[in-house]
Amino acid sequence: MSRFSGKVVVVTGAGEGIGAGIVRRFSEEGASVVLAGRTLAKLEKLAAELNADRSLCVTTDVSDEAQVKALIEKTVQRFGGVDVLVNNAGVAPMGKVDEGSVADWKKGFAIDVDGVFFCVRESLPHLRKSKGSIVNISSVSGLGGDWGMSFYNAAKGAVSNFTRALAMDLGPDGVRVNAVCPSLTVSELTKGMMEDERLMAKFRDRIPLGRPAQPSEIASVVAFLASEDACFVTGVNLPVDGGLSASNGQPSQA
Repeated sequence: MSRFSGKVVVVTGAGEGIGAGIVRRFSEEGASVVLAGRTLAKLEKLAAELNADRSLCVTTDVSDEAQVKALIEKTVQRFGGVDVLVNNAGVAPMGKVDEGSVADWKKGFAIDVDGVFFCVRESLPHLRKSKGSIVNISSVSGLGGDWGMSFYNAAKGAVSNFTRALAMDLGPDGVRVNAVCPSLTVSELTKGMMEDERLMAKFRDRIPLGRPAQPSEIASVVAFLASEDACFVTGVNLPVDGGLSASNGQPSQA
């Protein structure tokens, strides 16, 4: 497919995991892709796989408004505009509310929420011109609560509801805004979880498809939502979770 030929896509948190999968998918479909992340070496390693004429690496901490401004300025200087913004950068502080630190709380919101806000604000003039699309990476943790993850639940809950409000405000401008809500996905971030067989057995019991997602499986849904195939879809928080959120929470009787 070449649904994004001639389009410019900005992906934050692009160096690994879901972000890298998203970068690969948009590049495969013909887009010029801007890889934003905090570690240049990771971005450049991924960019080496891509068409050099259609890729740009920009070191960016999305919690820093000035760095986000520079990201969008460099994108427009190189490619002329922005058609798709994918807000993927995020962290996942763990622990109960009285176990995590104030610093953990602030860092989670700075990256997971402020980062989305800054990227949307800076990209918006260009997205209005292109009648473009925003896809936020939220989480099933932004749709319901988890044990011992209240900081993350709060941050991703903010992303999910921000997505809805943005869709309402920006719809008249022709800008669509949606979110993808993954459950457990194979990545560097979840490597420790994957190595915990007791924990993985619990996940397999709760996920009807019986396994975690691959980054490419999240990326394919992101690409759909950003494409003209989803031209009448906005304000959606779409679970991509192998059926996890289909449950009412009661245990299996099998």
